[in-house]
Amino acid sequence: AAMVLLPFACRGEVVRGFGRGSRQLGVPTANFSDQVVESFPSDIPTGVYYGWASVGNGDVHKMVLSIGWNPFYKNIKKSVETHIIHNFKEDFYGEILSVVIIGYIRSEKNFNSLGALISAIKEDIEVAKRQLGLPEHLKLKDNFFHLLEEKIVNH
Repeated sequence: AAMVLLPFACRGEVVRGFGRGSRQLGVPTANFSDQVVESFPSDIPTGVYYGWASVGNGDVHKMVLSIGWNPFYKNIKKSVETHIIHNFKEDFYGEILSVVIIGYIRSEKNFNSLGALISAIKEDIEVAKRQLGLPEHLKLKDNFFHLLEEKIVNH
């Protein structure tokens, strides 16, 4: 039912997260501020999504995004983390990250080891790459900035 919300576009500042993504997982993620997370529809299911992302006014790249409580790390606050499938030369804390979420990969689940979590993330990235190569999704890439302008709510 929740899939009716997609595509969902959002834009916000990148803040420092837990600093785990790059260090422990080898998968750097960009965290949105609490205000941005709170602006997400409350009924959007937690889990892993795919879509398009852009930092600042930069190019549009494939991305995987997770919405959730990160049960593996027992978080008490909901977080939205984006892994952009692109090698950036430096961190982009304080930059504006724009995302358009277009599809759902899986629900959030707990993992009994870091290894299991890492392989799930790698699998999610492969799924995202495949899905985003489809013509109907590439079309949304071309409309990326237009989709954002339609959806932006300035707080």
